[in-house]
Amino acid sequence: MENQESPEVEKKADNKPLEGQNITQGKKPVSNPFEQLPKKPKFEFNFYWIYGIIAVIFIGMQVMTWTSGPKEITWQKFKTDILETHEVDHIIVVNKETAEIYIKADKLTQSKYKDVATKSMTSGASGPHYFFNIGSVERFDNNLEKAQEAIDVLHPEQKAEKVSVQYENRKNWSGEILSWVIPIILMVVLWIFIMRRMGGGSGMGGGQIFNIGKSKAQVFDKDATVNITFDDVAGLQEAKVEIKEIVDFLKNPAKYTDLGAKIPKGALLVGPPGTGKTLLAKAVAGEAKVPFFSLSGSDFVEMFVGVGASRVRDLFRQAKEKAPCIIFIDEIDAIGRARGKSVSHGANDERENTLNQLLTEMDGFGTNSGVIILAATNRADILDRALMRAGRFDRQIYVDMPDVLERQEIFKVHLKPLKIDDTVDVEFLARQTPGFSGADIANICNEAALIAARQEKKATSRQDFLDAVDRIIGGLEKKNKIITVAEKKVIAYHEAGHASASWLLEHAAPLIKVTIVPRGRSLGAAWYLPEERQITTTEQLMDEMCATLGGRAAEEITFGKISTGALSDLEKITKQAYAMVSVYGLSKRIGNLSFYDSSGQSDYSFSKPYSEKTAEAIDEEVRKMVEGAYLRTLKLLTDSKDKLQKLAELLLEKEVIFKEDLENIFGKRQWDSNYVLPEALPILVNTDVK
Repeated sequence: MENQESPEVEKKADNKPLEGQNITQGKKPVSNPFEQLPKKPKFEFNFYWIYGIIAVIFIGMQVMTWTSGPKEITWQKFKTDILETHEVDHIIVVNKETAEIYIKADKLTQSKYKDVATKSMTSGASGPHYFFNIGSVERFDNNLEKAQEAIDVLHPEQKAEKVSVQYENRKNWSGEILSWVIPIILMVVLWIFIMRRMGGGSGMGGGQIFNIGKSKAQVFDKDATVNITFDDVAGLQEAKVEIKEIVDFLKNPAKYTDLGAKIPKGALLVGPPGTGKTLLAKAVAGEAKVPFFSLSGSDFVEMFVGVGASRVRDLFRQAKEKAPCIIFIDEIDAIGRARGKSVSHGANDERENTLNQLLTEMDGFGTNSGVIILAATNRADILDRALMRAGRFDRQIYVDMPDVLERQEIFKVHLKPLKIDDTVDVEFLARQTPGFSGADIANICNEAALIAARQEKKATSRQDFLDAVDRIIGGLEKKNKIITVAEKKVIAYHEAGHASASWLLEHAAPLIKVTIVPRGRSLGAAWYLPEERQITTTEQLMDEMCATLGGRAAEEITFGKISTGALSDLEKITKQAYAMVSVYGLSKRIGNLSFYDSSGQSDYSFSKPYSEKTAEAIDEEVRKMVEGAYLRTLKLLTDSKDKLQKLAELLLEKEVIFKEDLENIFGKRQWDSNYVLPEALPILVNTDVK
C-alpha cells in the first residue's frame, strides 16, 4: 500500500495543530476549530496598494478632463447655431489644428448653452466652450470670412463686428511628461514584480533578487514557539527513547561536555511515509525549547547556479547565531542523492554543488557549538555515503510502522474528535490493521466519519469502520457494473478457489471475507488477516503462493479452461518466486546466494550481477517453483471439488460470504486453535479478477 505523511487532522484544546499520530491523548477536542483560530487583523497594508492608488488618481483625472472640457462641435452647426446669431465672443486657434470657441458671457444663460455654461476644473466659466478641428489655417480663415460676409448680406440690419481670431502655440507639459514617465514607472513596477516572483515572494530572506541566496527556512523561536512535545506523539516509543538524548544535550550540555563526551552532530529519521518523522522532529524542538529551523530539501533547489549552496551557507550562519538550536531538513533526499549518478554527465549539477556545501558546513562548525541537524527521508538507500559518515549524520533513527499497541494509541488519538457509539472497540481495530501507518489510521477514521454522516447517523459505528476499510483498500463498490451471467459464474468460482485454498493450507493467511461485487478496478475481492511476523519460512511462502493460485486452479477444475482474471495473482507470485530464488536464497539449485543490492548501486548498472547461465537457472527454478505450487493447488481443490462447488454457489447467491460460511462447509481450521479470528472484518484485500 502506498502511504503518505499524516495530514493535519486535529487541533488540541489549546489551539495547537497536530499532524498524523501526534495528537495529545486525554484532551478534550475543540467543538469548532475555526473559533479557536487566531483572528487576522482587519487591515493589513500592502505595498502594491500604492501602485493602485496612483493608477486610480491618474484615471480619475483623465475622466474628469474628458467630461469637463469644451464640447466638440461641427463647422456647420457652429456656423448656423452660433456664428449667425452673433453669439461668438472670440476664437483661438491652438497649434494650427484646433479652433476653440468662446461664447459671450451674456449669451450663456440661454438653454442651449446649459451643457457648457457650468464651471469646470480645466476651462472655467469663461471658456472655451466648444472646439473643432480646422484642417488648415488658410482654409479656416477663408471659410470664416465667407461665412461672416454671407451673414452680413442676409441680415444687414444685424451687421456686427467681425469675430476676432487669435493664434496660439501651446505645449501640453503634463501630457509630455506622462508620456515618458508612465512607461518608465510601468517598467520599474514590472521589474520589481518579476524579481519578487523569482526570489520566492516577499518573505524573509528571499523577497528580492539580491536576497535570492538567503535561506528560506522557517524559524520557530521564542516569538513563534513549538508547543508539540513527546506526549503529543502517539506510538514511536523506541524512536522517542533514542532521540531524547539529543533533547537532554540541548537542555544540559555541561552534563556531557564535562565528561568529554561528544553529542552526535546529526540524526537521520528514516522510515516509510506516514509514520510521523516530521512530527518527531517538531517534538524535539518543543521539548528542548530552542530555536528550530525547518525547511525542505527542495527549498535549496533553484533555477540559478549557486543559489542552493548560498542558501546552505546562510542557513548555517543563522543557526550559529542562535545556537543552541536545531536545523530540520525534511525530505533530504532531494539534495542528498549519491553523487555521480546524474543523467547529465559533464554538465554543471546544481544539486551536487548544494550537497557539497552541505557536507562542508556539517563538518565545519565546532563540536560543542550546540547546532544539531535533524533530517527525515524514506529513501535512505539512495543518500550519499559521505552524508552518512561519522561526524555528519552519524546516527540513524528508524521510525518503523506501528505495532499493535502503538496502533491502539494512534486510534485513540484519531477517534477523539469523532462521535462514536459503544460498538467501536479500539483494541479490536488495532488488531485488525497490521501494516497500517499513522496516516492510514487517520484516513480510516476520517472515512468512517464521512460514511456515517452520509447515512445521516448521529454517531460513527463499527460497521462504518468496516465500510471505510473496504472503501480505502478495495475501492468503491460498483453494483451497477454490467457483467454477464457467464462472467459472474467464473468470478464466483475464481474467488471460491482463493477462499478454499487459503482455508485448507496451514500457513496461508486466514480468510475473512469474499465478495464478487465489483469494487474499484477489480471484479471480485478477498480479504485476509495475515500474521504480524518478522521472518517467513519457505513453507509459509509456498502456502501463500498456492492460495494465490487457487483462483486459476478453480477455473481449470470447474470449466476446463482458464481466463485472464488472474492477472494480479500471476504478477504477485512471479515477483515472489523471483525474490525467493534470487534474493532470499531459498532455492537449492542456486544455493545460498542473494543478488539484492541494498546500496541501490545496481539501479544504475546496465548489466546483471550474474551470468547468463545463472539467469537461465533462475528462470528455470522460478518456473519450476510456480508450476509445483500450481499442481499442488490443483490436487488440493480437486480433492475438495464438491465443497468448492457449494462455496461458489453460495457466493453466487449471496454475493458476499464470511468466515462463518466457510466453517459451515469446510469445518473449522485445525491450525486455528491458538489463533482467534475476529468477526467478519475485511482487512487486506486481494483484488484478483480484472
